Amino acid sequence: MAEPTVPGELRHRIRTDQPHTARIWNYWLGGKDNYPVDQEAGDRIRALHPGIGEYALADRRFLGRAVRHLVTECGIRQFLDIGTGLPSADNTHEVAQRLAPESRIVYVDNDPIVLAHAAALLTGAPEGRTDYLDEDLRNVGAIMEHAARTLDLSEPVALILLGVVIFVGDDGEAYGLVRRLLDALPPGSHLVLSHTVTRPDMPDVDAAVAFWNEHGTPKLTQRTPEAVARFFDGLELLEPGVVSCNRWRPGETGAEPPAEVAMFGGVARKA
Repeated sequence: MAEPTVPGELRHRIRTDQPHTARIWNYWLGGKDNYPVDQEAGDRIRALHPGIGEYALADRRFLGRAVRHLVTECGIRQFLDIGTGLPSADNTHEVAQRLAPESRIVYVDNDPIVLAHAAALLTGAPEGRTDYLDEDLRNVGAIMEHAARTLDLSEPVALILLGVVIFVGDDGEAYGLVRRLLDALPPGSHLVLSHTVTRPDMPDVDAAVAFWNEHGTPKLTQRTPEAVARFFDGLELLEPGVVSCNRWRPGETGAEPPAEVAMFGGVARKA
C-alpha cells in the first residue's frame, strides 16, 4: 500500500487486520491504497459476483458524467461530496474545476484512511476552493456548519451521495438524513445519489453482500430500485431517472444499452 504519513491520532483508528469497503473499492478500481486483507476480500467477493469491478467503474464514471452535466448545463459551481472515499482519478473537484476553475468543493468522510489521504483532495484550481471534513453523514448540523465556511449556502449546491446511504440500515433514518441535507440547501440545488440494489434477477449480488456483511466493515444495506427512487421524492428528477449507473446519459454507446449493474443512481433538482 502507498502509505501516507499518518498522524498518531489516526493510526490507531485504521484496522489493517479487517477488510474495509473504501480500500476494497480502491482495489477494484486498480488503486494502491489497500492492504492484503482488502485484496483477499475483494477477490472473494469478485468470485461470488464476477461483475463487481464493473460496479465500481460504473459508479465512478457516473460521478464524472453527473458533475460535467451540472457544471455545463445547470451552472452549478458548488459541490458537497459526502462519503468521498479514497482519492482516485477524476475526483469531483478535478472534473468540476477543469470546466469551471472557480468551482468550490467540500469533501466529507469519516474513514481515517480517507482522512490520511485527504491532502490529495485539497489540491485544485487556484480560482476555486476545496476543503475536507472528517465527519459522519449522520451529523448533518456539523456538516452544514463546516460547509458554510467554503460554500455560499444561499446559492445552489450539488449534494453528492455516492454509495454512502447504503451504510444507514434503517430506512426512515436514511431517507430522513437525505431530506435534512436537502432542506439545508437553497432552490436550484441538485442531488446526485447512487445505491447498491437488490433485484430477483441479480442473486449473485445478494451473495456478495452477505459475504461482505459477515467479514467486512462497515455493514451495508441493499435496497430495491424503487426504494432508491424514494430518495428523490419531491425533487425534479432529470432524465433518464433512477437507472443503472452506466445507463445514466452514457453518451454514444452503440445501438444496445450497456448491461445493467446493481448500482443505481440518479440526479434531481430541488425546485
